[in-house]
Amino acid sequence: MPFSVVIPARYASTRLPGKPLLEVGGRSMIERVWRRARQSGAERVLVATDDARIRDAAEQFGAEVCMTDPAHPSGTDRLQEVARTLELADDAILVNVQGDEPLIPALVINQVATNLAANPDCGVATLCVPIRDSRELHNPNAVKVVFDARGRALYFSRAAIPWPRDSFAADPEAMPAGDHWYRHIGIYAYRVSFLHRHVSWAPAPLERLEQLEQLRALYHGVAIHVAPAAVPVPAGVDTAADLAAVNALLVEMPHE
Repeated sequence: MPFSVVIPARYASTRLPGKPLLEVGGRSMIERVWRRARQSGAERVLVATDDARIRDAAEQFGAEVCMTDPAHPSGTDRLQEVARTLELADDAILVNVQGDEPLIPALVINQVATNLAANPDCGVATLCVPIRDSRELHNPNAVKVVFDARGRALYFSRAAIPWPRDSFAADPEAMPAGDHWYRHIGIYAYRVSFLHRHVSWAPAPLERLEQLEQLRALYHGVAIHVAPAAVPVPAGVDTAADLAAVNALLVEMPHE
């Protein structure tokens, strides 16, 4: 099953400026992500950026780079420009691997692409992991997802969904019993036909309210396939503390 990986990378991160070029275990962040993506079954791995410094660094370690418009509001828009520039077929599959995920397992890249290919009625596929801690359940930065029996997303939210009425009435701080809560992981597989439609839509009301771009697809009736990740997915890098944590992990992983 053919697919390609696109790694959107921009220099102007608000919390960690120049994040793609920060050193992670002796290599730049973007090189770490690229090397992980190259371990997947992708036919092609591209870095999509709007910054010459990232382009130059990526080309130096051998990556294929596609320069994109700096005005893009999201990585999804950047992917659509890549698909348009390369004139990819409507049924082609592109996996969006975030440029700040230096430890992303290749297995989950393969998994999300395979899931989309196996579900032709879906325009998007993504992954999730169980929530076991009540603090994470109530953390608005941990995006929750609920899905149906076929793995189609019903809703994504920053709120604690589903809401366990009786459990929270008894103890709102305790983690409810059962396996009903999942945190969304920000890896996506897209059909190119969906990307072309996505950029023609204005942000949806629910998307604006929750500040979650994936709600635009649901608002317009696009099915999103969701499945638990096949292996644990280490956290990405958003802050200096995250960067220190990843560097500490790499010390324990000498083969990396």
